[in-house]
Amino acid sequence: MIKITSRLTILLLTLLWICSSVANAQGKKLMTPEQPKLIVLLSVSQFRHDYISRYWDKFSDKGFRKLVNRGTYCKNTSYNYLISDKGVGTSTIVTGAQPASHGIVAASWYSDLKGQIIPAIYDEKANTVGGPFEAGKCSPHQLLSSTFSDEINLSNNFKSKVIGVSLEPASAVLSAGHTADAAYWFDIQNGNFISSSYYMDSLPGWVEEFNAKALPDSYMEQDWNLLLPLSEYSESLPDNNAYESGYDNDIDFPYDISDIAKIYNKKERYSILNTIPSGNNLVKDFAIHAIVNDSLGYDKNTDVLFINFTATEQIGHLFGPLSVEMEDAVLRLDKEIAHFLEFIESYVGTENTLVLFTAEHGLPYSPEYLTDHKIPSGYFTSLSAVSLLKSYLNNVYGKGDWIKEYHTQQIYLNRSLIESADLKLSDFQNDIANLMLQFHGVQNTLTAHSLQNTDYSHGAFHKIQNGYNQKRSGDVIIHLKHGWIEKHGREIVSYGTDTRIPLIWYGWKIKRKTIISPVDLIDIAPTISVLLDISYPNASTGVPIEEIIQ
Repeated sequence: MIKITSRLTILLLTLLWICSSVANAQGKKLMTPEQPKLIVLLSVSQFRHDYISRYWDKFSDKGFRKLVNRGTYCKNTSYNYLISDKGVGTSTIVTGAQPASHGIVAASWYSDLKGQIIPAIYDEKANTVGGPFEAGKCSPHQLLSSTFSDEINLSNNFKSKVIGVSLEPASAVLSAGHTADAAYWFDIQNGNFISSSYYMDSLPGWVEEFNAKALPDSYMEQDWNLLLPLSEYSESLPDNNAYESGYDNDIDFPYDISDIAKIYNKKERYSILNTIPSGNNLVKDFAIHAIVNDSLGYDKNTDVLFINFTATEQIGHLFGPLSVEMEDAVLRLDKEIAHFLEFIESYVGTENTLVLFTAEHGLPYSPEYLTDHKIPSGYFTSLSAVSLLKSYLNNVYGKGDWIKEYHTQQIYLNRSLIESADLKLSDFQNDIANLMLQFHGVQNTLTAHSLQNTDYSHGAFHKIQNGYNQKRSGDVIIHLKHGWIEKHGREIVSYGTDTRIPLIWYGWKIKRKTIISPVDLIDIAPTISVLLDISYPNASTGVPIEEIIQ
């Protein structure tokens, strides 16, 4: 009897020890560390701020609703410069600086020295790793500021791992900063994720294995069908409406992706993935593989992962912000966000991970839609405007190539010709600015001379100045009226017409709250710097968000 009792006592003690050990382990797992083990920045191209409220009732409880309900939602976030796209917005987020300082004033700009347009991430010294020759000649060397992930690396002797992932190279490269371990993007020719010699000599084995799965091929064999019955897309315009261009005028669900892919150049047939929700799925899957295989969030040194979802941008261009296609893409993205958050919770721990959700820029309504609803709008046809400008200059100053380039609402002048004609540059700029102001859709024009000699503190001129870089911007900058969009030949482009974007903080040390006070895009990086007790990026002019750091 005594023997049995002893055995029972030992068994009970053993069970108690096991329970205690499990409890302690769970306690340690849930204990919030002094520093996050992982920072994840989720950025969605052209994700309007009102998508969250517009589609709220259709989101799951584990995606966008989870971020909002358990995180800090900055509802009044915007950027304060004129020209915006993926590269400009991404650079602003990670540097905490305006384009005037970080130098990425557009996706590309005219170089007077080289006499051609220079893409923001082009690097002739870099070589492609894992893909075609030109596809990987990229690096962040034209980004003039450090980023918050650079500052993290500087603070701990480069012990952190930093990775950028996107379908498109600019988002991956610029988000990851100068000291990143890797930036990966999708090559539309071979259907693989590739990189640049700026980061590595060859692709890691896990990337090769991921590419070998040929997931893009499987996605391209699937039709794009609606997630819900068509009748439930009540927040959108009819599926077939006059404001969509679609896939070569194909604007009705369902979409046969393999058939639509045939309209693209055979050498770039995988570019269809840039225009369908499956492209976002692919990026999310690759990002999870990066976390697992590169052991992100594994030790006490804060790692950083930038995940850039860019398929929404092309969907917006093809179908518009009020389309059934965009609503379906956002609802599908909600499921991908939910899956990713679930993975983070189980693999790294929510308490160990700081997650940010935002967008680099928004998406405006089409001028046709606004006009049909009696809201002033229209298209500024830049080709015809510049053609008339050239004729005017030839008549007034004599025949000559007075204009080197028109690019992103900026006019670059032939300064050598102006100087040889013994003309005053500032007067020449003013003459052009005054003429361009006469065209339909133009709200303001501003010269480089004025921008260099005047400090504008508010209004449209202040926005223009925030995006003006003396070495990269033009001689005359054009600001369009509200609701107006530039039409450059067949290409339709919009800059700075929808400046409000979403911003949500979630996870590590983040409280549940809603912030309605104004937040600028440049405030994100210094807020992270304060939270981590590191230096600001070296060109940052943003202000830490007080409600976050309290």
